[in-house]
Amino acid sequence: MCLVLGLGLIGGAVTGSRLAGESARAGAADSFATAAALWHNAPVDQLFPPTVRGVGAGPGGADRTWTRVAVAPDSGCAGAFDPPLGQALAPVGCARLLRATYTDATQSYVTTVGLLFTEADAPAMSALAARFQNEGLGRRTDLLPRPYAAKGTVAAAFGDEQRASWTVSVLTEAPVVVYAVSGWADGRTVGAPQPAADATRAGATTAPAQAGLGNEAQGLADRIERSLRKTAAPATEKPS
Repeated sequence: MCLVLGLGLIGGAVTGSRLAGESARAGAADSFATAAALWHNAPVDQLFPPTVRGVGAGPGGADRTWTRVAVAPDSGCAGAFDPPLGQALAPVGCARLLRATYTDATQSYVTTVGLLFTEADAPAMSALAARFQNEGLGRRTDLLPRPYAAKGTVAAAFGDEQRASWTVSVLTEAPVVVYAVSGWADGRTVGAPQPAADATRAGATTAPAQAGLGNEAQGLADRIERSLRKTAAPATEKPS
């Protein structure tokens, strides 16, 4: 009887584990599919909120508040990236590109954040993420996203020469690349842009680092990415 009971318990555990694994995989697939459709299913204010709060996002853990000043018409990816970055992203395709530009509370800085919805499946996104990690593509100064400068706003002079810091994040649980690029709002040129990962390090002394422009790019990108993940997560029923 003990042997039969033991075998039954083991069999039940194996079956339960298998079902849990299948459920997790199904949930991940649902989340991936949901994220792929967000560019036309989610309201713009959900993807790019009019106001984004960044508690502890600034230098030294200071709080930040960003205000949206412009939303670009949804489009393809032509002209949105420096050519080498466009080539690096080409394997996953471009289904749609959404962009918005924000400014900080003092209107001293401007940051464009973008959501590139790709045509790729999960393995292709994982391969691209691994390539960015292994080859350090996110730190190369010839692989920058381009800003969205909107006329009549504080970001009107935000062009390629004004880019100071940037970040690019390739998601693996969604067919999306999240990026942000920041600069000064007064149109000053930047000779040596610095990736946000370096500009936010303790002791960094470059102009973008000391101005907190790495924090602007990283902080805003992180919060837009978190919001995207939350929106794409499949709803789960709570037990009654």
